[in-house]
Amino acid sequence: MAIATIETFLKKESSSGIILMFAAVLAMAFANSPWVSWYNLLLEVPVVIAVGSFEIAKPLLLWINDGLMALFFFLVGLELKREFLEGDLSKPGQVTLPAIGAVGGMLMPALIYVALNYDNPSAISGWAIPTATDIAFALGILAIIGSKVPLQLKVFLTSLAIFDDLGAIIIIALFYTEQLSMLSLIIAASMLSILFVLNRQNVTSTSPYIFIGLILWVAVLKSGVHATLAGVILAFFIPIKGKGDEPSPLKSLEHNLHSTVAYIVLPIFAFANAGISFVDVGVEQVMSPVPLGIILGLFLGKQLGVFGFCFIAIKLGIAKLPDNMNWTLLYGIALLCGVGFTMSLFIGSLAFEQSANSPLYQDRLGIVIGSLISGILGYLVIKSAVKKMP
Repeated sequence: MAIATIETFLKKESSSGIILMFAAVLAMAFANSPWVSWYNLLLEVPVVIAVGSFEIAKPLLLWINDGLMALFFFLVGLELKREFLEGDLSKPGQVTLPAIGAVGGMLMPALIYVALNYDNPSAISGWAIPTATDIAFALGILAIIGSKVPLQLKVFLTSLAIFDDLGAIIIIALFYTEQLSMLSLIIAASMLSILFVLNRQNVTSTSPYIFIGLILWVAVLKSGVHATLAGVILAFFIPIKGKGDEPSPLKSLEHNLHSTVAYIVLPIFAFANAGISFVDVGVEQVMSPVPLGIILGLFLGKQLGVFGFCFIAIKLGIAKLPDNMNWTLLYGIALLCGVGFTMSLFIGSLAFEQSANSPLYQDRLGIVIGSLISGILGYLVIKSAVKKMP
């Protein structure tokens, strides 16, 4: 039963990766075509929600990044809670290696980026961009390799990416928070209190949680803390056990949201954020500190961090190599972790202001090149290793 659930989950994730690739390519095609002005106008369309004197007014792009991505982070929170309570991450022996790999895979890329940009105040805030891993893209690449890829390899990559997502959530909360509004924080805290009471009273209907969660999202949006964190916080209050024979509220929500996030939310985000113009892009632009720091962080930093930290942990006896995995496959996974696409774009949108003179457009260039190199080499290494397996 557990294996079937994992396989269904991975199948959805991998197909989502392929759709993500298509959405990203489509965005780049628009950004480098005569229709680029229409593409930009679409993303700049003002969307306003007003109730009396209260108003939320943002361009469509920010509704996607602050609103739709809150739904993505809500799903991430549900998956985190389930995995830590009942899944593979509830077993200490299976947690150690992917956790250590995730720490290395975030530390080394950040150090490489900082080494290249430490003397540039406008660029240093992008240090977290190459620390991310896009699980949908990575699993999509594994799906292309075929059915001979060991299930343990996919589970290891998924577990590592979950820790990576947890790290990204912490980074966003600590380092990408604007000036705080105390009134909004008080409202958010009161919503958290209500969610806590609902959970302790064993309320299993998801409707009250969603209603309070919407108010929480608005309060967090207005507070200066990034709104997507409201999705993660809400997820942690959803009960995992139903009453009597009722299905799990958490698992039901996770199941119902998965297709929406995989096939709608993430592709829309990719289409809105991957529109990179390659006009006048040459070696000089690619080799400037921001894109070069991201490229080397994703490609070199991820493989050094993930493979290096895992290698040391295994040799010291802290962890062991999973069944049906060898050093070549582990190295291939370390390369695939350098595919940072969606999460890297998201962190980049937080790190840099969206203006033509900001490093934002340079960071997109670095993300695409670094993710592309990592994905291609990871594919080749794993495909070669799988061919040699009995």
